[in-house]
Amino acid sequence: MLGGHGGKSSAGGRKSLRIAVAGEKGTGKSSLISAVASETFPDNVPRVLPPTTLPADAYPDYIPITIIDTPSSIDNRIKLIEEFRKADAVILTYACDQPATLDRLSSYWLPELRRLEIKAPVIVVGCKLDLRDERLPVRLEDIMAPIMKEYREIETCIECSALTLIQAPDVFYYASKAVLHPTFPLFDQEKQCLKPRLRRAVQRIFNLCNHDMDGALHDAELNDFQINCFGAPLDPVELIGVKRVVQERQPDGVTDLGLTLPGFLFLFSLFIERGRPETAWAILRKFGYNDSLELNSESLLVPAKHSPDQSIELTKEAMDFLSGIFQLYDLDNDGALKPAELDDLFQTAPDSPWLESPYKDAAEKTSGGNLTINGFLSEWALMTLLDPRKSLANLICIGYGHDPASTFSVTRKRSVDRKKQRTERNMFQCFVFGPKKSGKSALLDSFVGRKFSDSYKATIGERYAANVIDQPGGTKKTLVLREIPEDRVKKFLANKESLAACDVAVVVYDSSDVYSWKKAREILMEVARRGEESGYGTPCLLVAAKDDLDPYPMSVQESDRVCMDLGIDIPVSLSMKLGDPNNLFSRIVSTAENPHLSIPETESGRRSKNIRQFVNNSLVFVSALGFAGLAAYRAYSARKNT
Repeated sequence: MLGGHGGKSSAGGRKSLRIAVAGEKGTGKSSLISAVASETFPDNVPRVLPPTTLPADAYPDYIPITIIDTPSSIDNRIKLIEEFRKADAVILTYACDQPATLDRLSSYWLPELRRLEIKAPVIVVGCKLDLRDERLPVRLEDIMAPIMKEYREIETCIECSALTLIQAPDVFYYASKAVLHPTFPLFDQEKQCLKPRLRRAVQRIFNLCNHDMDGALHDAELNDFQINCFGAPLDPVELIGVKRVVQERQPDGVTDLGLTLPGFLFLFSLFIERGRPETAWAILRKFGYNDSLELNSESLLVPAKHSPDQSIELTKEAMDFLSGIFQLYDLDNDGALKPAELDDLFQTAPDSPWLESPYKDAAEKTSGGNLTINGFLSEWALMTLLDPRKSLANLICIGYGHDPASTFSVTRKRSVDRKKQRTERNMFQCFVFGPKKSGKSALLDSFVGRKFSDSYKATIGERYAANVIDQPGGTKKTLVLREIPEDRVKKFLANKESLAACDVAVVVYDSSDVYSWKKAREILMEVARRGEESGYGTPCLLVAAKDDLDPYPMSVQESDRVCMDLGIDIPVSLSMKLGDPNNLFSRIVSTAENPHLSIPETESGRRSKNIRQFVNNSLVFVSALGFAGLAAYRAYSARKNT
């Protein structure tokens, strides 16, 4: 049979396990623990045992297990909750001769674990099997089926006897197996099929093993797979047997070329069907997957930022790969990916990564809802900016085979860019501030090509929009807009490093509303002050939105004066309703490309700057006098000696 024993290699990197045992008083949990640890039934058992350790060689995975006996009384509820939270697995006991204790599982214990949001797998154990009335035969499946259907967190059910040791050691074997080789992430018991994440992982593994890319694993490829995962080749007779089993149960699983993807998926179903999830996990972990069926973060080597005003970008090599992938999946060559085409592209990733915030609706799409090439590349740039490790994991899953070191580059510090008066960045991040109903969301919508809407919908939390901007000379830059809601500005700017990641700050106001202008002015001054205090001074642009409405007269003159006082450009007037962004996005990029300009300077900031210059000049003057005096003294000494 294809596969092997899980063993040490498939334990997911764990060094030990902690299992909490709980249940009603008198169900036999303490006797069970003592009997398994000593291999004999105890004559006298304390009400609560101290922590008990089973040695590493007790079970095949060679991992020591610490068993925690818990008190049944409500008086010790805090201690019980603490142990539940620390446990890798929870065993709930009932007594086979006391049906009421079984009822308590579904009326109290299982709901309590859910209420406490305990994520550990649960094993239900019937103790005192030797005391069950043989005149009332019952099947465990019949008893537990409705409970397991309601509580999917139950991994296994088993009955045992501490007195006769029947199945008693198996209790902790199944508990450790539920942690190290859980079935729940792999198989949907209700639908009786592999879960989507497992199917995606298996498809990626199949693609990696299908070296000749003919859609089937021939004998040599299957042998390579077997050796890679289990360290031993398949016997030719075993290989024939595997194919025969697959062909009988999954007719399209084998062709003249070898084992197909449906056949490979069927083998994983077979492992689980035969109670061998450890074999599936051994394969998954060999190919770098963790318990959540995502690539291990330890294998995702991302370069470190040494300063908050640095950022991580995709290299040209990675962007070229992504452009090629886009063309490969753009089957109709219309320059955009349909949702189905995008799903196909990410079919070997744990999930399609852009279905949720902040990536959903963050990039340019066609009127039909298809993702353009600019939108596709912008989503990757945004994901790299916010979560480079996630970006790398998805790149690897869709087939990026280059050295991870060639995937990303760490930008120069923004403070250095300002001193050198130029930047080498290919991606800029712009923070969009402004009061409510000023037009911030309409600005982001326009940036990704969405039509203007008169209906107002307040932004909940932060929102992003990203797109590629064509600059003069044929260069392309990626611009990311990050909307900061008005009610979050104060808290946001309270962080000293809040502006470190910002290339340009845009403050938007409704040019027809006096309150909007006054609030925007406050925000602009606060951004300027925060930049001066933190050392992360940021170029700023003021945007007078809703230019299609009659402007508030005083705001026009006052805004120009405020901009002149701060030393930044006068406001950019625009109307999203009329579809006239007034070249704003190119201006944002141009401002970012000149990081030493358009940085607002407040009156207090200007005074502080003058004082620093005066002190520095004074120090230079004093130093010059010192050097002159020293030179004169040396000349005098030389003449005197002569």
